[in-house]
Amino acid sequence: MDILDRIHHVELNNLKKIIQLCEQLNVNYFLIGGSLLGAIRHKGFIPWDDDMDIGMLRSDYDQFAQYAPGLLANDHYFLQTAASDANYGFSYMKLLDRYTYIEEKNNVNRARKGVFIDIFPFDRIPEEPSDQRSQLARFKVLDSRIIVKAGYRWIETPLYRHADLDPNDLQDLDAMKQERETIMREYNTEPLTHVKNIASQYAYEKEIMTTSEALDLVTVPFETIDVRVPKDYDAILTRLYGDYHKLPPVRQRTEKHISKLIMDNQLFT
Repeated sequence: MDILDRIHHVELNNLKKIIQLCEQLNVNYFLIGGSLLGAIRHKGFIPWDDDMDIGMLRSDYDQFAQYAPGLLANDHYFLQTAASDANYGFSYMKLLDRYTYIEEKNNVNRARKGVFIDIFPFDRIPEEPSDQRSQLARFKVLDSRIIVKAGYRWIETPLYRHADLDPNDLQDLDAMKQERETIMREYNTEPLTHVKNIASQYAYEKEIMTTSEALDLVTVPFETIDVRVPKDYDAILTRLYGDYHKLPPVRQRTEKHISKLIMDNQLFT
């Protein structure tokens, strides 16, 4: 079993735990991005991909963020959020396996580390393109400032490895995180018909969904379990990838993120 197989094994267990928590809390989730592509095209993980993404509408996301930590109190999982990890810089949460440790390519930071699944909130967005551009621009500026302030770097140096944020820095960082959250939630009280993963890596229009697309879910096989995906996955994947049934060139079939894994007291690279 190579490092990618081991990562997939842990990620699948992470996903099982998320599904269990969602059932306990009566909240919905759905696979997005490459994980949705894997479910439909490969009936599981994309063989060369090393991360996993799921989405939740903001109301479900908030309920999960509030109550899941209590259900994980005696478990080996950690729900990483801006609140639970002061050094964590991203605007979405992760479920980490605390029995593992990872290092990611070109991503050095002080946040807690372990094999994870990303959980993204989908927020309502305005109808006017100018309002969309304004919201996204304000989010990106603040998000970039937070990532830098939290100490995320592309390379590691001995000096940086041992540097810590002082209390004033942490206080400033917390205020910026709250402001970023306000921007993401800006339109959620309005009767709008489209939602978006505002933190998406894709071009703005590619990961916009109608509310009905996010609510109308079906079950499909994923490795050894069943998972929930939007019923209209064909339209969603076509928006993201075009002809998503076509495999990428062999040279592009490489893992993107994790460079080192420690689990079961063993190091894998």
